[in-house]
Amino acid sequence: MHRAVAGYRDRVSTHDTPWADVRLHVVTGKGGTGKSVVAASLALALASRGQDVLLCEVEGRQGIAQLFDVPQLPYEERRIVHGPEGSGDLYALAIDPESALLEYLAMYYRLGRAGRALDRFGVIDFATTIAPGVRDVLLTGKVYEAVRRNRRTKNARHYGAVVLDAPPTGRIAQFLNVNSELAGLAKVGPIRSQADTVMTLLRSKQTAVHLVTVLEDMPVQETIDGIDELRAARLPVGGVVVNLTRRADLDEEERDRALTGDLPREPIRQALSRVGVKATDSLVDSLLDEAREHAERRELEDEQRKRVSGLDVPVFELPRLADGTDLGGLYELAADLCRQGMV
Repeated sequence: MHRAVAGYRDRVSTHDTPWADVRLHVVTGKGGTGKSVVAASLALALASRGQDVLLCEVEGRQGIAQLFDVPQLPYEERRIVHGPEGSGDLYALAIDPESALLEYLAMYYRLGRAGRALDRFGVIDFATTIAPGVRDVLLTGKVYEAVRRNRRTKNARHYGAVVLDAPPTGRIAQFLNVNSELAGLAKVGPIRSQADTVMTLLRSKQTAVHLVTVLEDMPVQETIDGIDELRAARLPVGGVVVNLTRRADLDEEERDRALTGDLPREPIRQALSRVGVKATDSLVDSLLDEAREHAERRELEDEQRKRVSGLDVPVFELPRLADGTDLGGLYELAADLCRQGMV
């Protein structure tokens, strides 16, 4: 378990946010966009507001444990960050369908030992494999239980917010729209009833589905398609987080000159000489080539940024961290989300 970085709360703002009433923040994104990093950063940002937060994952990758450098998470809510005075604590939970089904059987059918016996015989794995819709109901059902706990729930911790590190954008509408997945499988019965109950939360104002992208064509297009699918399923779209953005090392004029090959060579030579580097022709050529490549990349990114800005949803940007994403980096990203008004 970690303690929050000293002075972290002092670096965040306190203005109103678009999702002040949201209890469940679902984070999705195309593979490689850093959705798990964004989910973790969002959870830390929410905890900085003085509320305990639960960060959940459902893909079996133990991504939370890796990000926070803690032991592998069991099917149990564990505190992984102890917040400073005035902040909340961050808890984590790795949800797997087999454990969720066992818990479901114990809660609603009182099948304690019998449920574990079913697991030994492989019945649970069989059921969740042949009926993926049931698997998603169990996973989202556990998230629902964490969000909708009331004071009568014995020995249960109550959270101000729950953050779900969800499946990728290409599957998110299917994953969340559990009613549709069960349409041809269970028209009545307890599983169907649970699906209906879960959907009341997922389609309510207490839920927001945030999408993570990077400034590349395929992830941006998948984000656009994902928003359309979520809206078609009547699921609440939150914001778009543009992750891994690069610093603009060249201003607009310098970028244009880099693209046309008009950057002057002599100032580069002089700058190298001032720091004691021998300014050979090959070194200057290499630096000019690097500047041109940077300018080309920025031009392509700006085209994708225009596409994202036209999506009619709030947009936030997080930088590519030079030293990688350790715990300190997560706090930096969390503070950025707070400053930009996401939480």
